Amino acid sequence: MNAAPLEIPGHHREGEPAVTTAPTHMTASVLTEPGVIALQDVPVPALGRHQVLVKVEAVGVCGSDTHFYETGAIGDIEVHGPVILGHESSGVVVAGGADVDPARIGTRVAVEPQTVCRRCEYCKQGTYHLCRSVDFYGAWPVDGSFAEYELIDDDFAHEIPESMTFEQAAMAEPVSVALHAVRKAGITEGSRVLITGAGPIGVLNAQVARAYGATEIVISDPVENRRRFAAEHGATRAIDPAATDFAPFEEHFDCYIDASGNARAIDAAIPTLRPGGIAVLVGMGGKRLELPIALMQHREITLTGTFRYVNTWPAAIALISSGKVEVDALITGRYGLEGVEEALLAAKTDPLAIKTVVIPGYQG
Repeated sequence: MNAAPLEIPGHHREGEPAVTTAPTHMTASVLTEPGVIALQDVPVPALGRHQVLVKVEAVGVCGSDTHFYETGAIGDIEVHGPVILGHESSGVVVAGGADVDPARIGTRVAVEPQTVCRRCEYCKQGTYHLCRSVDFYGAWPVDGSFAEYELIDDDFAHEIPESMTFEQAAMAEPVSVALHAVRKAGITEGSRVLITGAGPIGVLNAQVARAYGATEIVISDPVENRRRFAAEHGATRAIDPAATDFAPFEEHFDCYIDASGNARAIDAAIPTLRPGGIAVLVGMGGKRLELPIALMQHREITLTGTFRYVNTWPAAIALISSGKVEVDALITGRYGLEGVEEALLAAKTDPLAIKTVVIPGYQG
């Protein structure tokens, strides 16, 4: 059943919602159990005072969505009931809560898919992504974006320029992952950077590193198609780890970003860092990792991880809209809500797939 039509009046009295008629039901692709996605008619969640209702126009498929679909868990987050996956989204604001400016109605936005408490020490310090009460979209029990509509706090629905497409705006989320990693790595003008893993996140890390001034960006991946794509979209060089001797890179790089989660890749990369270098782990791998501790101590290498992102959306939107980060070429497949299962598995079934996008109502 499709959502009811919207009535969007030009004015409303103070204390009333910004619209008088909003949809009550919507179509959503629901993970009912691991390995099973069902297209269902579900209620549209009720607006909070500071929230907006966004009509979803595009949703990127993330590897975490696929992992939830296949296994029902990521790390300590387990699926214990039905949930709508998806968190890389964009759309149009169609309704607002009582405290939302009615001028927001009709705004085109990229959605930052998390709700935080705004009261804890982390939120008050500006590191709200570390909030202990964070609700992240598409991570059970919080519903995500593979639906016709989604709710988000008003200030986490970031306006996008008219020149930006909804597909590009949905990519603000993975670009934000890369932005957070590049900032943590301290990349600046003239930096020499090694990246392991040439999937979408690895490629976007390469592009953001270039935008931040890195002059040498080497990316490593065992898949030839991904190496070729990375070399065409951000990397200055792409290498096959199985056929490359890393010895010549000893103490060469200023920064290292792992986007693979592969323990062997990380182990081979750490010695390539110069004294004082920084290693940033972005890829999700095993729960434990062996590291060359003596080498890291003697070189004073900093090792850190990333947990999603914080304060990145305006910069991500600017990088995409300016063309400094080019995301269109990453999108290799489009699906409607009825094709979410196929979209989730595209990276495994299509050797040429880079990034897939779900578009509600898409007629391919």
